[in-house]
Amino acid sequence: MFDACHVGVVLRAVLFVEAVAGVVAMFGAGQVVDWLLRFSLLTGGVLPATLAWLIAACALKSRLSRLASALQWLVGIALGAAAGLYGCGLLVLMGLLQPAPWWASAAAGALVSAMLLTALFWRAKAQTPAATAARLAELQSRIRPHFLFNTLNSAIALVRAEPAKAEAVLEDLSELFRHALADPAESVTLGQEIALAQRYLEIEQIRFGDRLRVVWSLDSHADQAKLPPLLLQPLVENAVKHGVEPSATGAQLRISTLRRGSSVVIKVTNTTPAGAGERGNGLALANVRERLVLLHDVQASFRTAFKDGVFQVRMEIPA
Repeated sequence: MFDACHVGVVLRAVLFVEAVAGVVAMFGAGQVVDWLLRFSLLTGGVLPATLAWLIAACALKSRLSRLASALQWLVGIALGAAAGLYGCGLLVLMGLLQPAPWWASAAAGALVSAMLLTALFWRAKAQTPAATAARLAELQSRIRPHFLFNTLNSAIALVRAEPAKAEAVLEDLSELFRHALADPAESVTLGQEIALAQRYLEIEQIRFGDRLRVVWSLDSHADQAKLPPLLLQPLVENAVKHGVEPSATGAQLRISTLRRGSSVVIKVTNTTPAGAGERGNGLALANVRERLVLLHDVQASFRTAFKDGVFQVRMEIPA
């Protein structure tokens, strides 16, 4: 609940508290100038107090998360009251607030803190069902019959002629299901996701042969970036389904990663037959977008583009 270290959380918290301060400043302000003066005065105490609360919540989140739920709420509200007193003290020291409303400031800090905690609580609670639903969707896509049967048929066809290849296909298939059925984790590295996507494409290479042309452009400096588990593979699977399967001549897939300063750019691109492949319902893309936002919030971006017979998914995440 105290995961206040995300840029998006900090931004929303500051905007919310400033909005409250703006509304409070309206009371007793007859003109716009009066309101601006009151709002500026309140901001001088409210903004440092809010940032102090966010910094404390972020720094203590590991310790606070080990407390019982009731104690977490109590400590969070107590921090809010302390932050309110801190903001009031700053205004008093600057000679901007006389007499000092200590009790009112503490009560206001506790109230606003309780509202922020409620928002963080529901944010944390929303992640669990969304992650569970995403996990079930991924499991369903892994075990759909045509994928399993096609893969097994590829292995059977190779058993006598090329037993080593058949064994490799079954090993890759086993690895895919092992990842799909493993205990869900909050995040994995981009390097792990790349390795899993490579195994999947090795299976599909047996199935499609020369129709599947894969180009990798990987930046090793981007491998430690964090992603939700099983995020990249559905995008690759989507590219195969809508680019390679409908085309008699196949398609080219390009997967690239690039670190740019404090961010990592990931692109999955595929050509489509006659300018347009089989239209899907967009569930895979929506699923990926939702999980990416849940993990990285406003620090992540997800965009798709279709131009000149080429479909591209572009993601940007913190390094």
